[in-house]
Amino acid sequence: MANEAPYIRLLSIRRFRGIEKLLWRPGKGVNVLLGGGDVGKTTILEAIVLLLNPTNASTLSDADYWQRKYEDGFAIEAVMALPLSCGIAEQRKSVWPWEWDGTTAKVPDMDAEAAQPNDPVFCLRVCGTPDFELQHEICQPDETFDHFPVSVRRNIGLVRLSGDDRNDRDLRLIQGSALERLLSDKTLRSRLGNEIAKTDVKGVLHDDAKTALGNLDERFGKRALPTDLSLGLVGGPGFSLNALIGLTATKDGTMLPLSSWGAGTRRLAALEVAAAHQVEHPVMVVDEIERGLESYRQRVLMEELIARPSQVFVTTHSAPAVSAAVGASLWYVDTGGTVGELHTTVGPQQKRDPETFLARVAIIAEGATEVGFVTTLINRSLGEDMRRYGIWVSDGGSNSEALAVLRGIAHSGLKVAGFADNEGTQMGLWQRVKDKLGPLLMRWDNGCLETNLIPHLADDQLEAFIRDPDGDDGERLRTLADRAGSQDKSLAAIQAATDNIRQLMIEAACGNAPAELAESIRKAWKKHGQRWFKSTAGGVELAEKMFALGLWPQVQPQLLPFVNAVRDAVGLPPVQTVD
Repeated sequence: MANEAPYIRLLSIRRFRGIEKLLWRPGKGVNVLLGGGDVGKTTILEAIVLLLNPTNASTLSDADYWQRKYEDGFAIEAVMALPLSCGIAEQRKSVWPWEWDGTTAKVPDMDAEAAQPNDPVFCLRVCGTPDFELQHEICQPDETFDHFPVSVRRNIGLVRLSGDDRNDRDLRLIQGSALERLLSDKTLRSRLGNEIAKTDVKGVLHDDAKTALGNLDERFGKRALPTDLSLGLVGGPGFSLNALIGLTATKDGTMLPLSSWGAGTRRLAALEVAAAHQVEHPVMVVDEIERGLESYRQRVLMEELIARPSQVFVTTHSAPAVSAAVGASLWYVDTGGTVGELHTTVGPQQKRDPETFLARVAIIAEGATEVGFVTTLINRSLGEDMRRYGIWVSDGGSNSEALAVLRGIAHSGLKVAGFADNEGTQMGLWQRVKDKLGPLLMRWDNGCLETNLIPHLADDQLEAFIRDPDGDDGERLRTLADRAGSQDKSLAAIQAATDNIRQLMIEAACGNAPAELAESIRKAWKKHGQRWFKSTAGGVELAEKMFALGLWPQVQPQLLPFVNAVRDAVGLPPVQTVD
């Protein structure tokens, strides 16, 4: 324990801001919190900051309490492994460690031969009282509570990168800032005051100002008030001379405050200042790692954080940052405020489409056609662009790859939606995903989009369905003629050459090719689907034709529960149909 970095093993949040209840066991290294906006990612980071805050300067408001019910208070608790260098064992009153059993802290066996628990941890918490006061406490194994002092919190170490105002604060000598903790010069304020007091401010006044000050001195004398007035820099409540001092650097030959540089440079500078603190491996909290940073700097910063021995907590809405988070623990926060670890099976999806993990609700569609179809379907149900609600449709790559991603996310107990064909394979695995996701998984009872729409076409709708958005039907009729063995490529001739025109359309649209055909013919037939709907644009076309040709009522029983499940996941009421 003596040489380890501080490590939060279990974090509990109750009634803090937008989180009513949360229990999380983060990883030891870098923890990247993903998910859409307003799901609680920043609140989790702010809870960690409040618990380990190296000062007592924080003030509370009713917005810090769940649903503003300040009378119920809030509590943020952590079970932490701590190095002895933080001074946790050097308090005037002994602080006894608990024992980590793999999931929580337990009272150590006092009768055991070992003098120390096998895996010692400490239980720390901060509470917000109904009187808007903060109480930092250490919970002892006998369930008594002692004060959790600033000195220990400072020695644990906290590096925080949040908004630009916080970055500027850490670049100045404000009490509790990273720069102030780094320099740790406790007598600077008084020495600085003495030096400034020697400055002859009165001597540099204009003559009129000197006269006015002299007249004021006379008036003071007549009223028996203090005389011999002069001017000097004075302090007051909330004011510190040190706060006027900050890091400067040379730019184009001119000494300028570091706060005049760009947002990204200020953030990286604040990180370096904090990292240079005497605490060897501080807990690091980085909210929106991409703020002010170009894509390449985001990747570099993420890689540097992963290389550090510190426990790090990061939020991001950046696809480049997610792609660079190789080796980090990825956590997805869903719209219900649940935190779940993303399984390693989502790795390919992390590279293929990082935005999957940045949405409030992600829909994993098995292919490009499904992406276009589902996007159109959901947009129509909303009457506007679904992205306004944080809904993102992602190409899962294939039926089996989509299954792997859905299993990886659903295994964590998180909200995710899926839209897939029924290819008659891996039925048991698909059923387990369905059991977890319910109506959020739309999987046809049999077949795919084409096999579930084309059979419902009336005879007088066939031509309109075959015609592409530009009004051309030549290429698609050619694929049908090839399969029917018809030299005449008119629809009437093709119908005369086959006993099931709709099945022929399904085979062509899907690019099916029997194994007994010659290889050259099979290759040509497999490409037929590209001339129909095997693209994102094709999926959009298929959805539009479903509504335009009145096919929606035939598939509504299967599709409407999925639509309403997605709407419910973002807090919207159900609809009776989709127009």
